[in-house]
Amino acid sequence: MRRERITDLALGALICAPVVLGAVADGGGTGWRPAAGIAVLGAGVGLSRRWPLTALLLVMALGLTVTPRLWTPEYAAALAVFGYLAGRRTALARPALHAFAGTAAAGLLITQAAHLDLWTWFAELSTLAFVVMVPWLLGRYVRQYAQLVDTGWLLAGRLEREQRVAADRARLLERSRIAGDMHDSLGHDLSLIALRAAALEVDPSLGGSQQRAAGELRAAAGDATARLRDIIGVLRENDGAAPASPPGGTVTDQVERARGAGMDVELSGDGEADGLAPMTGRAVHRTVQESLTNAARHAPGAPVAVRLVRSDSALTVTVTSTAGPPGPPPGPTAEAGRVADAVEPPGGPGGGTGLVGLDERIRLAGGVLRHGPLPGGGFEVSATLPTAPGAPPPVADEKPSSAQELARARQQVRRRLKQAVWVPLAATAALGVLIGAVGLATR
Repeated sequence: MRRERITDLALGALICAPVVLGAVADGGGTGWRPAAGIAVLGAGVGLSRRWPLTALLLVMALGLTVTPRLWTPEYAAALAVFGYLAGRRTALARPALHAFAGTAAAGLLITQAAHLDLWTWFAELSTLAFVVMVPWLLGRYVRQYAQLVDTGWLLAGRLEREQRVAADRARLLERSRIAGDMHDSLGHDLSLIALRAAALEVDPSLGGSQQRAAGELRAAAGDATARLRDIIGVLRENDGAAPASPPGGTVTDQVERARGAGMDVELSGDGEADGLAPMTGRAVHRTVQESLTNAARHAPGAPVAVRLVRSDSALTVTVTSTAGPPGPPPGPTAEAGRVADAVEPPGGPGGGTGLVGLDERIRLAGGVLRHGPLPGGGFEVSATLPTAPGAPPPVADEKPSSAQELARARQQVRRRLKQAVWVPLAATAALGVLIGAVGLATR
């Protein structure tokens, strides 16, 4: 509110300055007219925010009372400013067009009543067209452009929110699959514990108390298995996702299946990846599976390289899909779909969220995933995982790159919009001051 008041005061001072200068140049001989003009301009400034068209009509009526030509050096700047504000702050164009037509008709009646020639009316029409209507059109353009920009930001914000929702859902689905993997692994281990406890329960070499303890252990293992099954069942009740447990085999087996389906895949490093924690092993399997699937779907026929580099503390899996054969990018074909299904059975993650889920799985395993296009063409996915189980790193609370780009684009558009508004206004004000000075000098 305070900023608006300061702006209105500055605007009032700007449009009243030519009136004051004209009165000073005349030596105060014009009497009450400058004071009345300043009062009308002040009222116009006060009305310009809520009723901009009314303010413009008030100033045009003031101009007609001074001269039927409508043009005066004292009020030219005010006509241009209020014309622009009417275009910028009025939603409908028809009322303004009616006001312009009414002003032209009033000027014709005044010309006829004062027995002036038609050149006077033509002068009024010229002033109305170039001093009032051109700024009004500029204001209309700025208003429409601002509305289009606002609509674009709303759509961009909506898309950004939808992408975040899709990414969050992919992470939740991947966590559910990981929970399923844990159920299968822990359920198997608990079943073995229950089986061994049952064997101890019937072992005749043990005493009665030891057999009862073994029976209690067997019952507790069975109860734990049932509770684990119930919990995982709740997590997987509505996700509709296939379990992410590997279908058996190693990275070498995955590469061989891809080759059998027709992919050109080269494996380097230890394809067995033995001695890893279960979570890490599944993450390695999932990285190779997702990367080969994406290569089969998006770059069919392109060579793919799978590299496993192991150190004392970490294992790095890198899958590189080089640029495809020359020619236009291939679209989805039945052959590409067949190869992709051979690498990853139907029911796995899809819809563009596979890498999001893979990133969540690797993060929970304590690793880091990097992926992106290569400078010379192609795509690379690289996952670095600890060989020993550890705590997963926290999720980085960063603004997505698209949000940062959106903020920068907003700043650029605001800056350009301000330039588009203030440069014409400054040029119009300078022209008005120049014309007023010339008019005062030639009197």
